[in-house]
Amino acid sequence: MTLTLAEPPAIPTWRIELPTGLTLMNSNDRPTIRQRARLTKELRDAGKAAALKAKVPRLERAYITCYLHPTTRGRRDPGNWYPSAKAFLDGVVDAGVLADDDSTRVLGPDMRLGAIIKPRPQLVMVLTDLTQLSPEHLTLLNPLGAAA
Repeated sequence: MTLTLAEPPAIPTWRIELPTGLTLMNSNDRPTIRQRARLTKELRDAGKAAALKAKVPRLERAYITCYLHPTTRGRRDPGNWYPSAKAFLDGVVDAGVLADDDSTRVLGPDMRLGAIIKPRPQLVMVLTDLTQLSPEHLTLLNPLGAAA
């Protein structure tokens, strides 16, 4: 007996890459208010430019995964780069990809560790169109739903 599984439907996703030369913010850093504002603006502007370059269409709802590509092996907590991912996502919103990044439109960003790259670290964001997912798939991504 042979079991044949149906091919899962192709779910639209888009990849947006920040340039590798940017200084990324880490939750463990302690910049001054001015330094933080400058870095946030640089990442936000770069996120907007990268989203426009990637030609991501307008999305109603999206699941966001953000990959940190470090330059060396070693233990690290990708969640510590959330401040960079948030500024990046704000730039994606500025580009008009999403109306806002509130919980009614965005699931994530979920931080992941990506492959090692040289010479500078990089953030890459992957957007998945949630309107194309079945309710079962949405439950897998967000098992507690709005009750969480």
